[in-house]
Amino acid sequence: MSPVKMYTTAVCPYCSRAKQLLKARGVEQIEEIRIDLNPAEQQTMMRVTGRRTVPQIFIGETYVGGCDDLVALDGQGRLLPLLAGA
Repeated sequence: MSPVKMYTTAVCPYCSRAKQLLKARGVEQIEEIRIDLNPAEQQTMMRVTGRRTVPQIFIGETYVGGCDDLVALDGQGRLLPLLAGA
């Protein structure tokens, strides 16, 4: 399974929703980068993604986007193949 990295904050319902969906699809481990605890990581997130909001999700080397993007990917049937490394 491809590694999952997610930029998050402590109080973020979209982060929680994204984590729930990923766990429902078999993801056992998510590398969480808490931008509320490390402001330098927020700068990195913004430079890499061009976005200021969380979550920002990467599956393997693929930038997925935010929670809505993740849900859309799942709805299109493309999330599981991406998680499988296809």
